[in-house]
Amino acid sequence: MNEDEYILAHSDAEPEYLALINRKTHLKMINPRMMSGHLQGRALAMFCSMMKPERILEIGTFTGYSALCMAETLNNNGIIHTIERDDELEDFILENFALSGLAHKIRLHIGDAIQIIKKLGEIFDLVFIDGDKREYADYYEAVFPKVRNGGFILADNTLWDGKVLKRVDANDVQTIEIMRFNDMIARDNRVEKVILPLRDGLTIIRKKNP
Repeated sequence: MNEDEYILAHSDAEPEYLALINRKTHLKMINPRMMSGHLQGRALAMFCSMMKPERILEIGTFTGYSALCMAETLNNNGIIHTIERDDELEDFILENFALSGLAHKIRLHIGDAIQIIKKLGEIFDLVFIDGDKREYADYYEAVFPKVRNGGFILADNTLWDGKVLKRVDANDVQTIEIMRFNDMIARDNRVEKVILPLRDGLTIIRKKNP
């Protein structure tokens, strides 16, 4: 048993419908690693249980796993808006939502995240950024005014397989932009922030009260 297996063996199990989505994603998707998965999914559910958000925004739905983990904790008035750029995933995502009994708490948006964010007339308690790494800084600037004071932004993949610690090829735009995002958050005095070495790096950002 390795460390990851030990951690999972001593954490809550995946709900059955999430285990099914996990399997389906690995069977049908070219890059299933993009899915949050068991450990990060339980962490997201735990964070939401602690933060008690009623309005959540997710950027980057992929196959819907992480949205469902966060939706588990929402009360009857809660809603999660989740945005996916790839319209070819829409049917697969909706099929996965239907497996859960939580579909009524989730609103799926297909299209460009920046444009959709501009149109959403909501103030969010929690934002989860897990979309195109090249646009993390733009996502952050777009959502920041829509996060309530004291609210949270979670940013995934901020260690990026350790590439942020290495010499970067000039053509590696994703790594360059993740590093730029990390530097920008480190300098932003409007927020409290900490990077957790969970999976591929998860940054927790709290918007301070003015």
